[in-house]
Amino acid sequence: MMELSQKLAVLGRLEAYLGGKGTEEEQESLRLAKQLAFAHNGWFTPEFVDLSLQNICKYYLAPEKLEAWVAQYPGFGRPASRKKVGIVAAGNIPLVGFHDWLTGFLSGHEIRIKLSSKDNILLPHIFEKIAEWAPEAAQDTVVADMLRDCDAYIATGSNNSARYFNYYFAKYPHIIRRNRTSAAVLTGAESPEELDALADDVMLYFGLGCRNVTKVYVPEGYDFEPLLTALKKYDRLADHHKYKNNYDYNLALYLLNLSPYQTNGSLLLHESESLFSPLSVLHYGFYRNRQELEAQLRESQDLQCLVAADAVPFGQAQYPSLTDYADGVDTAAFLASL
Repeated sequence: MMELSQKLAVLGRLEAYLGGKGTEEEQESLRLAKQLAFAHNGWFTPEFVDLSLQNICKYYLAPEKLEAWVAQYPGFGRPASRKKVGIVAAGNIPLVGFHDWLTGFLSGHEIRIKLSSKDNILLPHIFEKIAEWAPEAAQDTVVADMLRDCDAYIATGSNNSARYFNYYFAKYPHIIRRNRTSAAVLTGAESPEELDALADDVMLYFGLGCRNVTKVYVPEGYDFEPLLTALKKYDRLADHHKYKNNYDYNLALYLLNLSPYQTNGSLLLHESESLFSPLSVLHYGFYRNRQELEAQLRESQDLQCLVAADAVPFGQAQYPSLTDYADGVDTAAFLASL
């Protein structure tokens, strides 16, 4: 089994590789993997795959951040008893399962990972590269279609799949994640720069991530024009045929149902009670007491991030750190406790 120091060293090489600092041959290898990922899943555009890789390098693999993070868990990477940990990875945005794998890899346990069919190119490519640099690492991560005989499980999926996960994994230590989304609370006093940043929270990765803002809460009498103008920053997404199909479909529904909406030509604004909005739609709702609203939202089981002046800053929802655990459950502490 690799020592923790060896794993940190190989992750340092991974940071250089994913950051485009490898040899010409390595850069070509990464380019082909990204190209194949886009061909396999049209939502994984070069722009958003590159963004995901940049974020992994900056927020997850920076050596000083990794070392400080690992130091928070005494004994991490040196379990008294090595377990088999099954990970069911999501695939809604590029490499969304990387943090779970990274935590498992450093924990010292054997990781068996079931990949999403939507994101089964980039992660295996990373595993292959690590095994190429450090052959002994090959035994630490196994890609599997079935996760049988594991000692613990980490599974991410829809509300429906979460019910199955809870049934099948009930007798094992587990973390089960379900559908979540994010919301923003606006006061009406936001600067153009803050609204421009909020556009990132809404539109990055086409809005497919659980950290994407799918609903904004605004005071009564709010003027939506500045927000719609800021969101035009992502007009280019309407050139993507899969996104445009969603926009046209939802626009047709609102027209046929005589349902009020606003649009800037690439995103629809629609008033709704639901936190979750369809792709290409941003829901909104009105509030009277901001403090009460934010307190209620913080208690919601459906909320991943709250973007507000006194919560996650505008523009930062899609830039999680190593300690921004999905659903607020500390994955590293869970693995360290096995």
